[in-house]
Amino acid sequence: MKDRYGNELTTTSPAARDAYVAAVDNFLAAGPNTSDAFQRVVDLDDGFALGHAGLARAYQSFGNGAAARTAIDAAEARLGGATSREASHVAMLGLAIRGKSEQARLAAMAHAAEWPRDAIVTGTLMGVFSLLAFSGRPGREIENLSLTESLAPHFGDDWWFLAQLAFAQLESGLLDAALPNIDRALELQPRNANAAHYRAHLYYEMGETRDGLAFLAEWMTDYDRAALMHCHNSWHIALWSMATGDEAGMWARVDQDLRPGVSLSPSLNILTDLAALYARAEWAGIRVAPQRWQELSAYAKREFPNPGLQFADIHAALAHAMAGEGEALERLIRDAAGPAADIVRPTAEAFGALARADWANALALLTPVMAQHARFGGSRAQRDIVEYAVAIALLRLGKGQEAARLLAMHRPRTDFRSALPELPELSAS
Repeated sequence: MKDRYGNELTTTSPAARDAYVAAVDNFLAAGPNTSDAFQRVVDLDDGFALGHAGLARAYQSFGNGAAARTAIDAAEARLGGATSREASHVAMLGLAIRGKSEQARLAAMAHAAEWPRDAIVTGTLMGVFSLLAFSGRPGREIENLSLTESLAPHFGDDWWFLAQLAFAQLESGLLDAALPNIDRALELQPRNANAAHYRAHLYYEMGETRDGLAFLAEWMTDYDRAALMHCHNSWHIALWSMATGDEAGMWARVDQDLRPGVSLSPSLNILTDLAALYARAEWAGIRVAPQRWQELSAYAKREFPNPGLQFADIHAALAHAMAGEGEALERLIRDAAGPAADIVRPTAEAFGALARADWANALALLTPVMAQHARFGGSRAQRDIVEYAVAIALLRLGKGQEAARLLAMHRPRTDFRSALPELPELSAS
């Protein structure tokens, strides 16, 4: 009994093996009903530890911590007779699910070195929401690229891995290298939502706004609303709708696919995508009703009550600042925690300054963050919230040329002028 990558599986049920292979592929493609798919594996062979571990990983990806812990407990209780790879697989996921992120990262690195084709485990190290991305470590984009490239010989022409490789390349600025890999990944598996997402990022990084909008809007027409990437891919569509002047289309996406109580995606996506979209809309000259900011601030307080996940924290700070929730913002600043707390604090303070139109203070606070905002995690497109905040502060201080020059240096191929229509053309002087 082996999985699609040739790893041995400790199950005596061919049906459970087949269901596991299908469930893993569905998870790697961010398909619908991932927890149901792994539950079917468990139903077919309750003694199969990796079936329970897969169920735990599926729950974790949606932020359902209690269910994930129950499932990983079940996996650990069923390791009798399992292979050493399976035991390591379960142990690593157990660390991650119980919040021991740094130990989990080290365990995943060791596991990948010995069993590189164990995609569920190696996948926890790849991408912008990974253990590596949220480690708060400087240089993590190049570290991610180095890791991914080292695994390339083990995966070859594999649809899941080629998409991961392309994303690591484009996030490191290797756009031309990423293009054939992402297109090949989509050719091999057109309904891979992660690959469609990465293709959208490539369009974004290359400044191909209308082509990106056309591609992703068509791809999303039959993507399940309850699947993992629905909110975030809708965010890309909403951003591009705004950039092309379709304000009504942007608000339609917000109200149908992004807002709390409407989106079925993980709370981390709902908070971060909506906060960034609202801010970028405001900076593009589109009024965002105060009630929308207040709704999002309340959601942030409910879903992320304790600081520690830096990518959530900076977006929560933005929502609190724009909603006028000074007490919540001050608590987040005071209690900043986690591996990037040293840059969460000034960023949160800067968002408060922006909300008060204290442009000089916002600029002073954000300037030291600019060189290290990759430590927040998230993609370059998502971290443009920091780049644009600096540009807006410069614009409001009457330094339009400096703002334009900043983005021309940092984000030269993106369509930043559509996002910030106030930017002047660069002059030779």
